[in-house]
Amino acid sequence: MYSSELIKGTLKTIVLKLLSESDKMYGYEITQKVKELTAGKILLTEGALYPTLHAMEAEGILTAEAVNVGNRIRKYYSVTKTGKKIAKEKVNEFEDFMNTMIFLLGLKPKIG
Repeated sequence: MYSSELIKGTLKTIVLKLLSESDKMYGYEITQKVKELTAGKILLTEGALYPTLHAMEAEGILTAEAVNVGNRIRKYYSVTKTGKKIAKEKVNEFEDFMNTMIFLLGLKPKIG
């Protein structure tokens, strides 16, 4: 599992990438998808995820739709057109950052 410090710096990028590849997702679904895709190496907490989702919604990067599921309301998030553009920019920025860190720290890129 990675440190919360590393995850905090990449959370927005992770969320935007996941949501830009799907129609819509709710918070718990996002946490489970990240856990699944990373084989448990990244575990998102509600305390980190929901403030990020709400901030991105306020910025107009995401939209939210409340849906009644049983006797509870589930909030589904979707990426806006602007959010899709920002997702691409964030992923490209992160890729460049990783390449810079690999060079800076003298690491050899690992495959797999």
